Amino acid sequence: MNSDLQDYSHKRLNILTGEWVLVSPHRAKRPWQGQNEEVSNQKRPTYDSTCYLCAGNTRINGELNPKYEDVFVFTNDFAALQNDSKIFKKEDGLLIAHSEKGICKVVCFSPDHSKSLGDMDPKDITKIVEVWQNEYRELGKNKSINYVQIFENKGAIMGCSNPHPHGQIWSQSTLPNEVDKKNTQQLKYYNTNKNSLLGDYLNQELKKQERIIFENESFVILVPFWAIWPFETMILPKRHQKNILEMTEKESNLFAEAISVITKTYDKLFNTSFPYSSGIHQSPTDGKDHSHWHWHMSFYPPLLRSATVKKFMVGYEMFGSPQRDITAEIASQSLKELIF
Repeated sequence: MNSDLQDYSHKRLNILTGEWVLVSPHRAKRPWQGQNEEVSNQKRPTYDSTCYLCAGNTRINGELNPKYEDVFVFTNDFAALQNDSKIFKKEDGLLIAHSEKGICKVVCFSPDHSKSLGDMDPKDITKIVEVWQNEYRELGKNKSINYVQIFENKGAIMGCSNPHPHGQIWSQSTLPNEVDKKNTQQLKYYNTNKNSLLGDYLNQELKKQERIIFENESFVILVPFWAIWPFETMILPKRHQKNILEMTEKESNLFAEAISVITKTYDKLFNTSFPYSSGIHQSPTDGKDHSHWHWHMSFYPPLLRSATVKKFMVGYEMFGSPQRDITAEIASQSLKELIF
């Protein structure tokens, strides 16, 4: 492990976005007198009669949830994107606005209100993966949908409005900002090197073994060299695949195993139900050839030093660039020690 990277402030390049993150390892020793978050490890019931997402309950719009037994998907009652939105452009000098169409869905992971992904068996997570694949396929067939974003916000600290285990899928007509940056960087690298950017990056990480947390036959979990969040991780397929539809049945099972491993490990880190935002970035659904894409799933957890100390993206992060104290290498060691 390079001692300079562990002792001195420096910048690291995010090869997927072309942006830099400031790393300040010496600041990890500073005392904390800031805000401490409230932690609730209260055991939730398996069924909550007041929960809008529990099986058999009535949602806020008056619709009745079925008595689902595994994964349940429905169109978001408060969708951020409208499928019937009027198509328009408003361009008045520097005042520019374009219409955006889309379809938003909610994916309930389990009828058990008390569970999170970290509490579920890999075989149950495989069912979720199958739903993600089906939604990506079916939404992508819609001519007005050119990108499908699968994500989860876990925990009130991440803005989750309902503790029932669930994620979301927002699909839209254009590429969102982060995806557009990753599309540009991967295409640029592919055109120059005729290889997958993340494939070549993964090969280098596997040789160094400094940020690898876990690997099975088909997937690797690592802390990216350029990670922004304290315990940020990424799940990468070893085989070059543009999107989750290219997984074999065996690979889907191994992907579910990787999700199970990292979510269980997070919960062990500070002995709490670990909050995070996670998401899958994969090739657009516009019908074009996207051989440059190498799909991946990222986890962005906010906790820094304990279950009560959160990393805030303020000040310099808002006006300059992202900054972190604990290095990616130290974070990966902390997580790796807790696996199994």
